[in-house]
Amino acid sequence: MCGVFGFWSKKRPVADVCYLGLFALQHRGQESAGIAVTDGMHIDVEKGAGLMAEAFKNRLPSLKGYCGIGHVRYSTFGGSSFSNIQPFLASGADGFVSLAHNGNLNNALKIRSRLEEKGLVFQSTSDSEVMLNLIAGASGSAAEERILSSLAQVEGAYSLVVMTGGKLIGVRDPHGFHPLCLGRSEDGYCLASETCALDAVGAEFVRDVRPGEVLAADGEGVRSYSLPSRGRRSSCVFEYIYFARPDSDIDGLNVWEARHAMGRRLAREYLAKHGREGADIVVPVPDTGIAAAIGFAAESGIPYAEGLIKNRYVGRTFILPEQKTRKTTVEMKLNPIRENLKDRRVVLIDDSIVRGTTSARLIELLRSAGAAEVHMCVSSPPITHPCYYGIDTSIRKDLIAAVASVDEIRRRIGTDSLHYLSLEGLLEAVRDPRGGNMCVSCFNGRYPTDVSECVIEPDGSKTGGPSC
Repeated sequence: MCGVFGFWSKKRPVADVCYLGLFALQHRGQESAGIAVTDGMHIDVEKGAGLMAEAFKNRLPSLKGYCGIGHVRYSTFGGSSFSNIQPFLASGADGFVSLAHNGNLNNALKIRSRLEEKGLVFQSTSDSEVMLNLIAGASGSAAEERILSSLAQVEGAYSLVVMTGGKLIGVRDPHGFHPLCLGRSEDGYCLASETCALDAVGAEFVRDVRPGEVLAADGEGVRSYSLPSRGRRSSCVFEYIYFARPDSDIDGLNVWEARHAMGRRLAREYLAKHGREGADIVVPVPDTGIAAAIGFAAESGIPYAEGLIKNRYVGRTFILPEQKTRKTTVEMKLNPIRENLKDRRVVLIDDSIVRGTTSARLIELLRSAGAAEVHMCVSSPPITHPCYYGIDTSIRKDLIAAVASVDEIRRRIGTDSLHYLSLEGLLEAVRDPRGGNMCVSCFNGRYPTDVSECVIEPDGSKTGGPSC
């Protein structure tokens, strides 16, 4: 999913502010990080692999500029090589263009092939570089004009921070797949993937960047422009389920509140089938299952209890690039509290089941700690279709709910019962009961854009373009 951050200020050290903002967005990407700073004439870029503390263990950009952008990376198809670390940089009409991207383009291969035919040489395998080169090579008198004309050719998901011509520019795709917000402090303007990053740098939330909006900030203030409409709004519902921090607000809805509502609705659906009897405690899978578990306990009357302790020094398993690494990390990440679990009938609350391997290991942990029964409740529907907008679920055969029934999944992961939140319940929790503003394609296979260029074949071969 990646995290992007930008800051414009004539007073504060922008590299330091970008560092703090990206630190708050670390949950959105753990593979690498980068920061670019400009004073309008020169640019200084620092990048590194790993978490923020590792990526910048030597130094931050030393240039005392007034504009900076940054990126924390979670790759899907782009690969983890150093050449794919963002922000990217290219020569443009204003001297340079630097860009950081969260999302995934659906027509990247076509555009890349066209640009290569014109003699352009790409330095990475990322589709973010496709947008960078489109903008750098566009004609127009102003940076905003070049961005508008370039992105009119692009299809898919993108939240961008762009630095060019002394301006900080933010862009959100016309569907609004991924979040982007505008903040203001006494000494500058901020753009960030989530509001928690604004809090980290002492900026006040102004508003969300609207789908299809281009915002330009500089010494003259903030100006707004619009991309051509591409149909209905389709914000990624998985932001509320898993990716975003619970203290963030996205499009007017607090993430913790949404997860709490998911848990309450899940409890109502669970109780309608089984009643309150048969369960002693409600246990969350930390951290993303906590708010839903609290909501489940409040609605059901079943006591809430901690049953798993998280090692805070281990990253998020879902966004690790390899399955083997995910499995090993799960074993390092969570440890049971045996005193709370022994001889108890446990309702285990998790945010989702993607491949099933993590869930199976969790059930083993609870049983090894003496749990008498384990009933797993998931605060999202079964994930049955790949995501082509920036989440690493792009091979359908790897999605357990795409190849197995709920009862088969229950047997595979070893739980006594398995219950998913209904799609109707999820949409109710995110205040979109008719499903008009949310992308739920991973649950129903109805994609808001043409994804034919991105399809993964049954043998695992890829026919689409790389992601950020």
